[in-house]
Amino acid sequence: MFRNTYDSDNTVFSPQGRLHQVEYALEAVKQGSAAVGLRSKTHSILLALKRSTGELASYQQKMFRIDDHVGIAIAGLTSDARVLSNFMRQQAMSSKMAFNRPIPVNRLVSAIADKAQVNTQEYGRRPYGVGFLVIGQDQSGPHLYEFSPSGNSYEYYAMSIGARSQSAKTYLEKHYESFADCSLEELITHGLHALRETLQQDKDLNVNNTSIGIVGAPSMHEKKTGVSFRILEGEVIQPFLDTMVPKDVPAAAPAPATTGDEDVQMAE
Repeated sequence: MFRNTYDSDNTVFSPQGRLHQVEYALEAVKQGSAAVGLRSKTHSILLALKRSTGELASYQQKMFRIDDHVGIAIAGLTSDARVLSNFMRQQAMSSKMAFNRPIPVNRLVSAIADKAQVNTQEYGRRPYGVGFLVIGQDQSGPHLYEFSPSGNSYEYYAMSIGARSQSAKTYLEKHYESFADCSLEELITHGLHALRETLQQDKDLNVNNTSIGIVGAPSMHEKKTGVSFRILEGEVIQPFLDTMVPKDVPAAAPAPATTGDEDVQMAE
């Protein structure tokens, strides 16, 4: 088994200036099932692909509600996500108790980024093996952030994390300019198309393996009112799945045209 001389702990830099334990944590995020996030001028949404360990097991929870205005989708170690999501809830509660207002989304993301950064610098700790997509809405509008175990956080128009997420990013990069003016239904359709790109060829999205998280005004398919974060699962998301455009079936190559003089050979 290959072993790197400089990966014994996360406080040792390699001669190339790399922290291998942190890079391994980033690889753990890539092992998790995919999650996609998008935002428009009025909404932020998350879409996640749920996995099941077997026929007898339920599907993994991929989204967590943090506060009325914030929710997350995860990729990586679910146990680490549970600890960090509880920390985020404590931060949101403390802000509401101290200042009597919801915590700004960027401050909440900065808080977990600072917490994760400590584990990349102190001896005897390991980095968190989970990445988040965080959506929220505050006085400055809807937001979408990515949090990684390295302690970095960035704001995006659209983003994807997890296994085969590069395929979803390619779709998002082609269409992101239209997201700002999309309605909620159009935004979810784009998100489902991007999430479908991460699937294997013989798989497809259905009501069992798909979760949708929304912050913003409700769609025409929702019974509840209000703009708080909510998670849609089960038969509720079937109307959104029905709006998807089927995958293009590659057409068979046309047969070459035959002419009457193909078999005629030139006389020497």
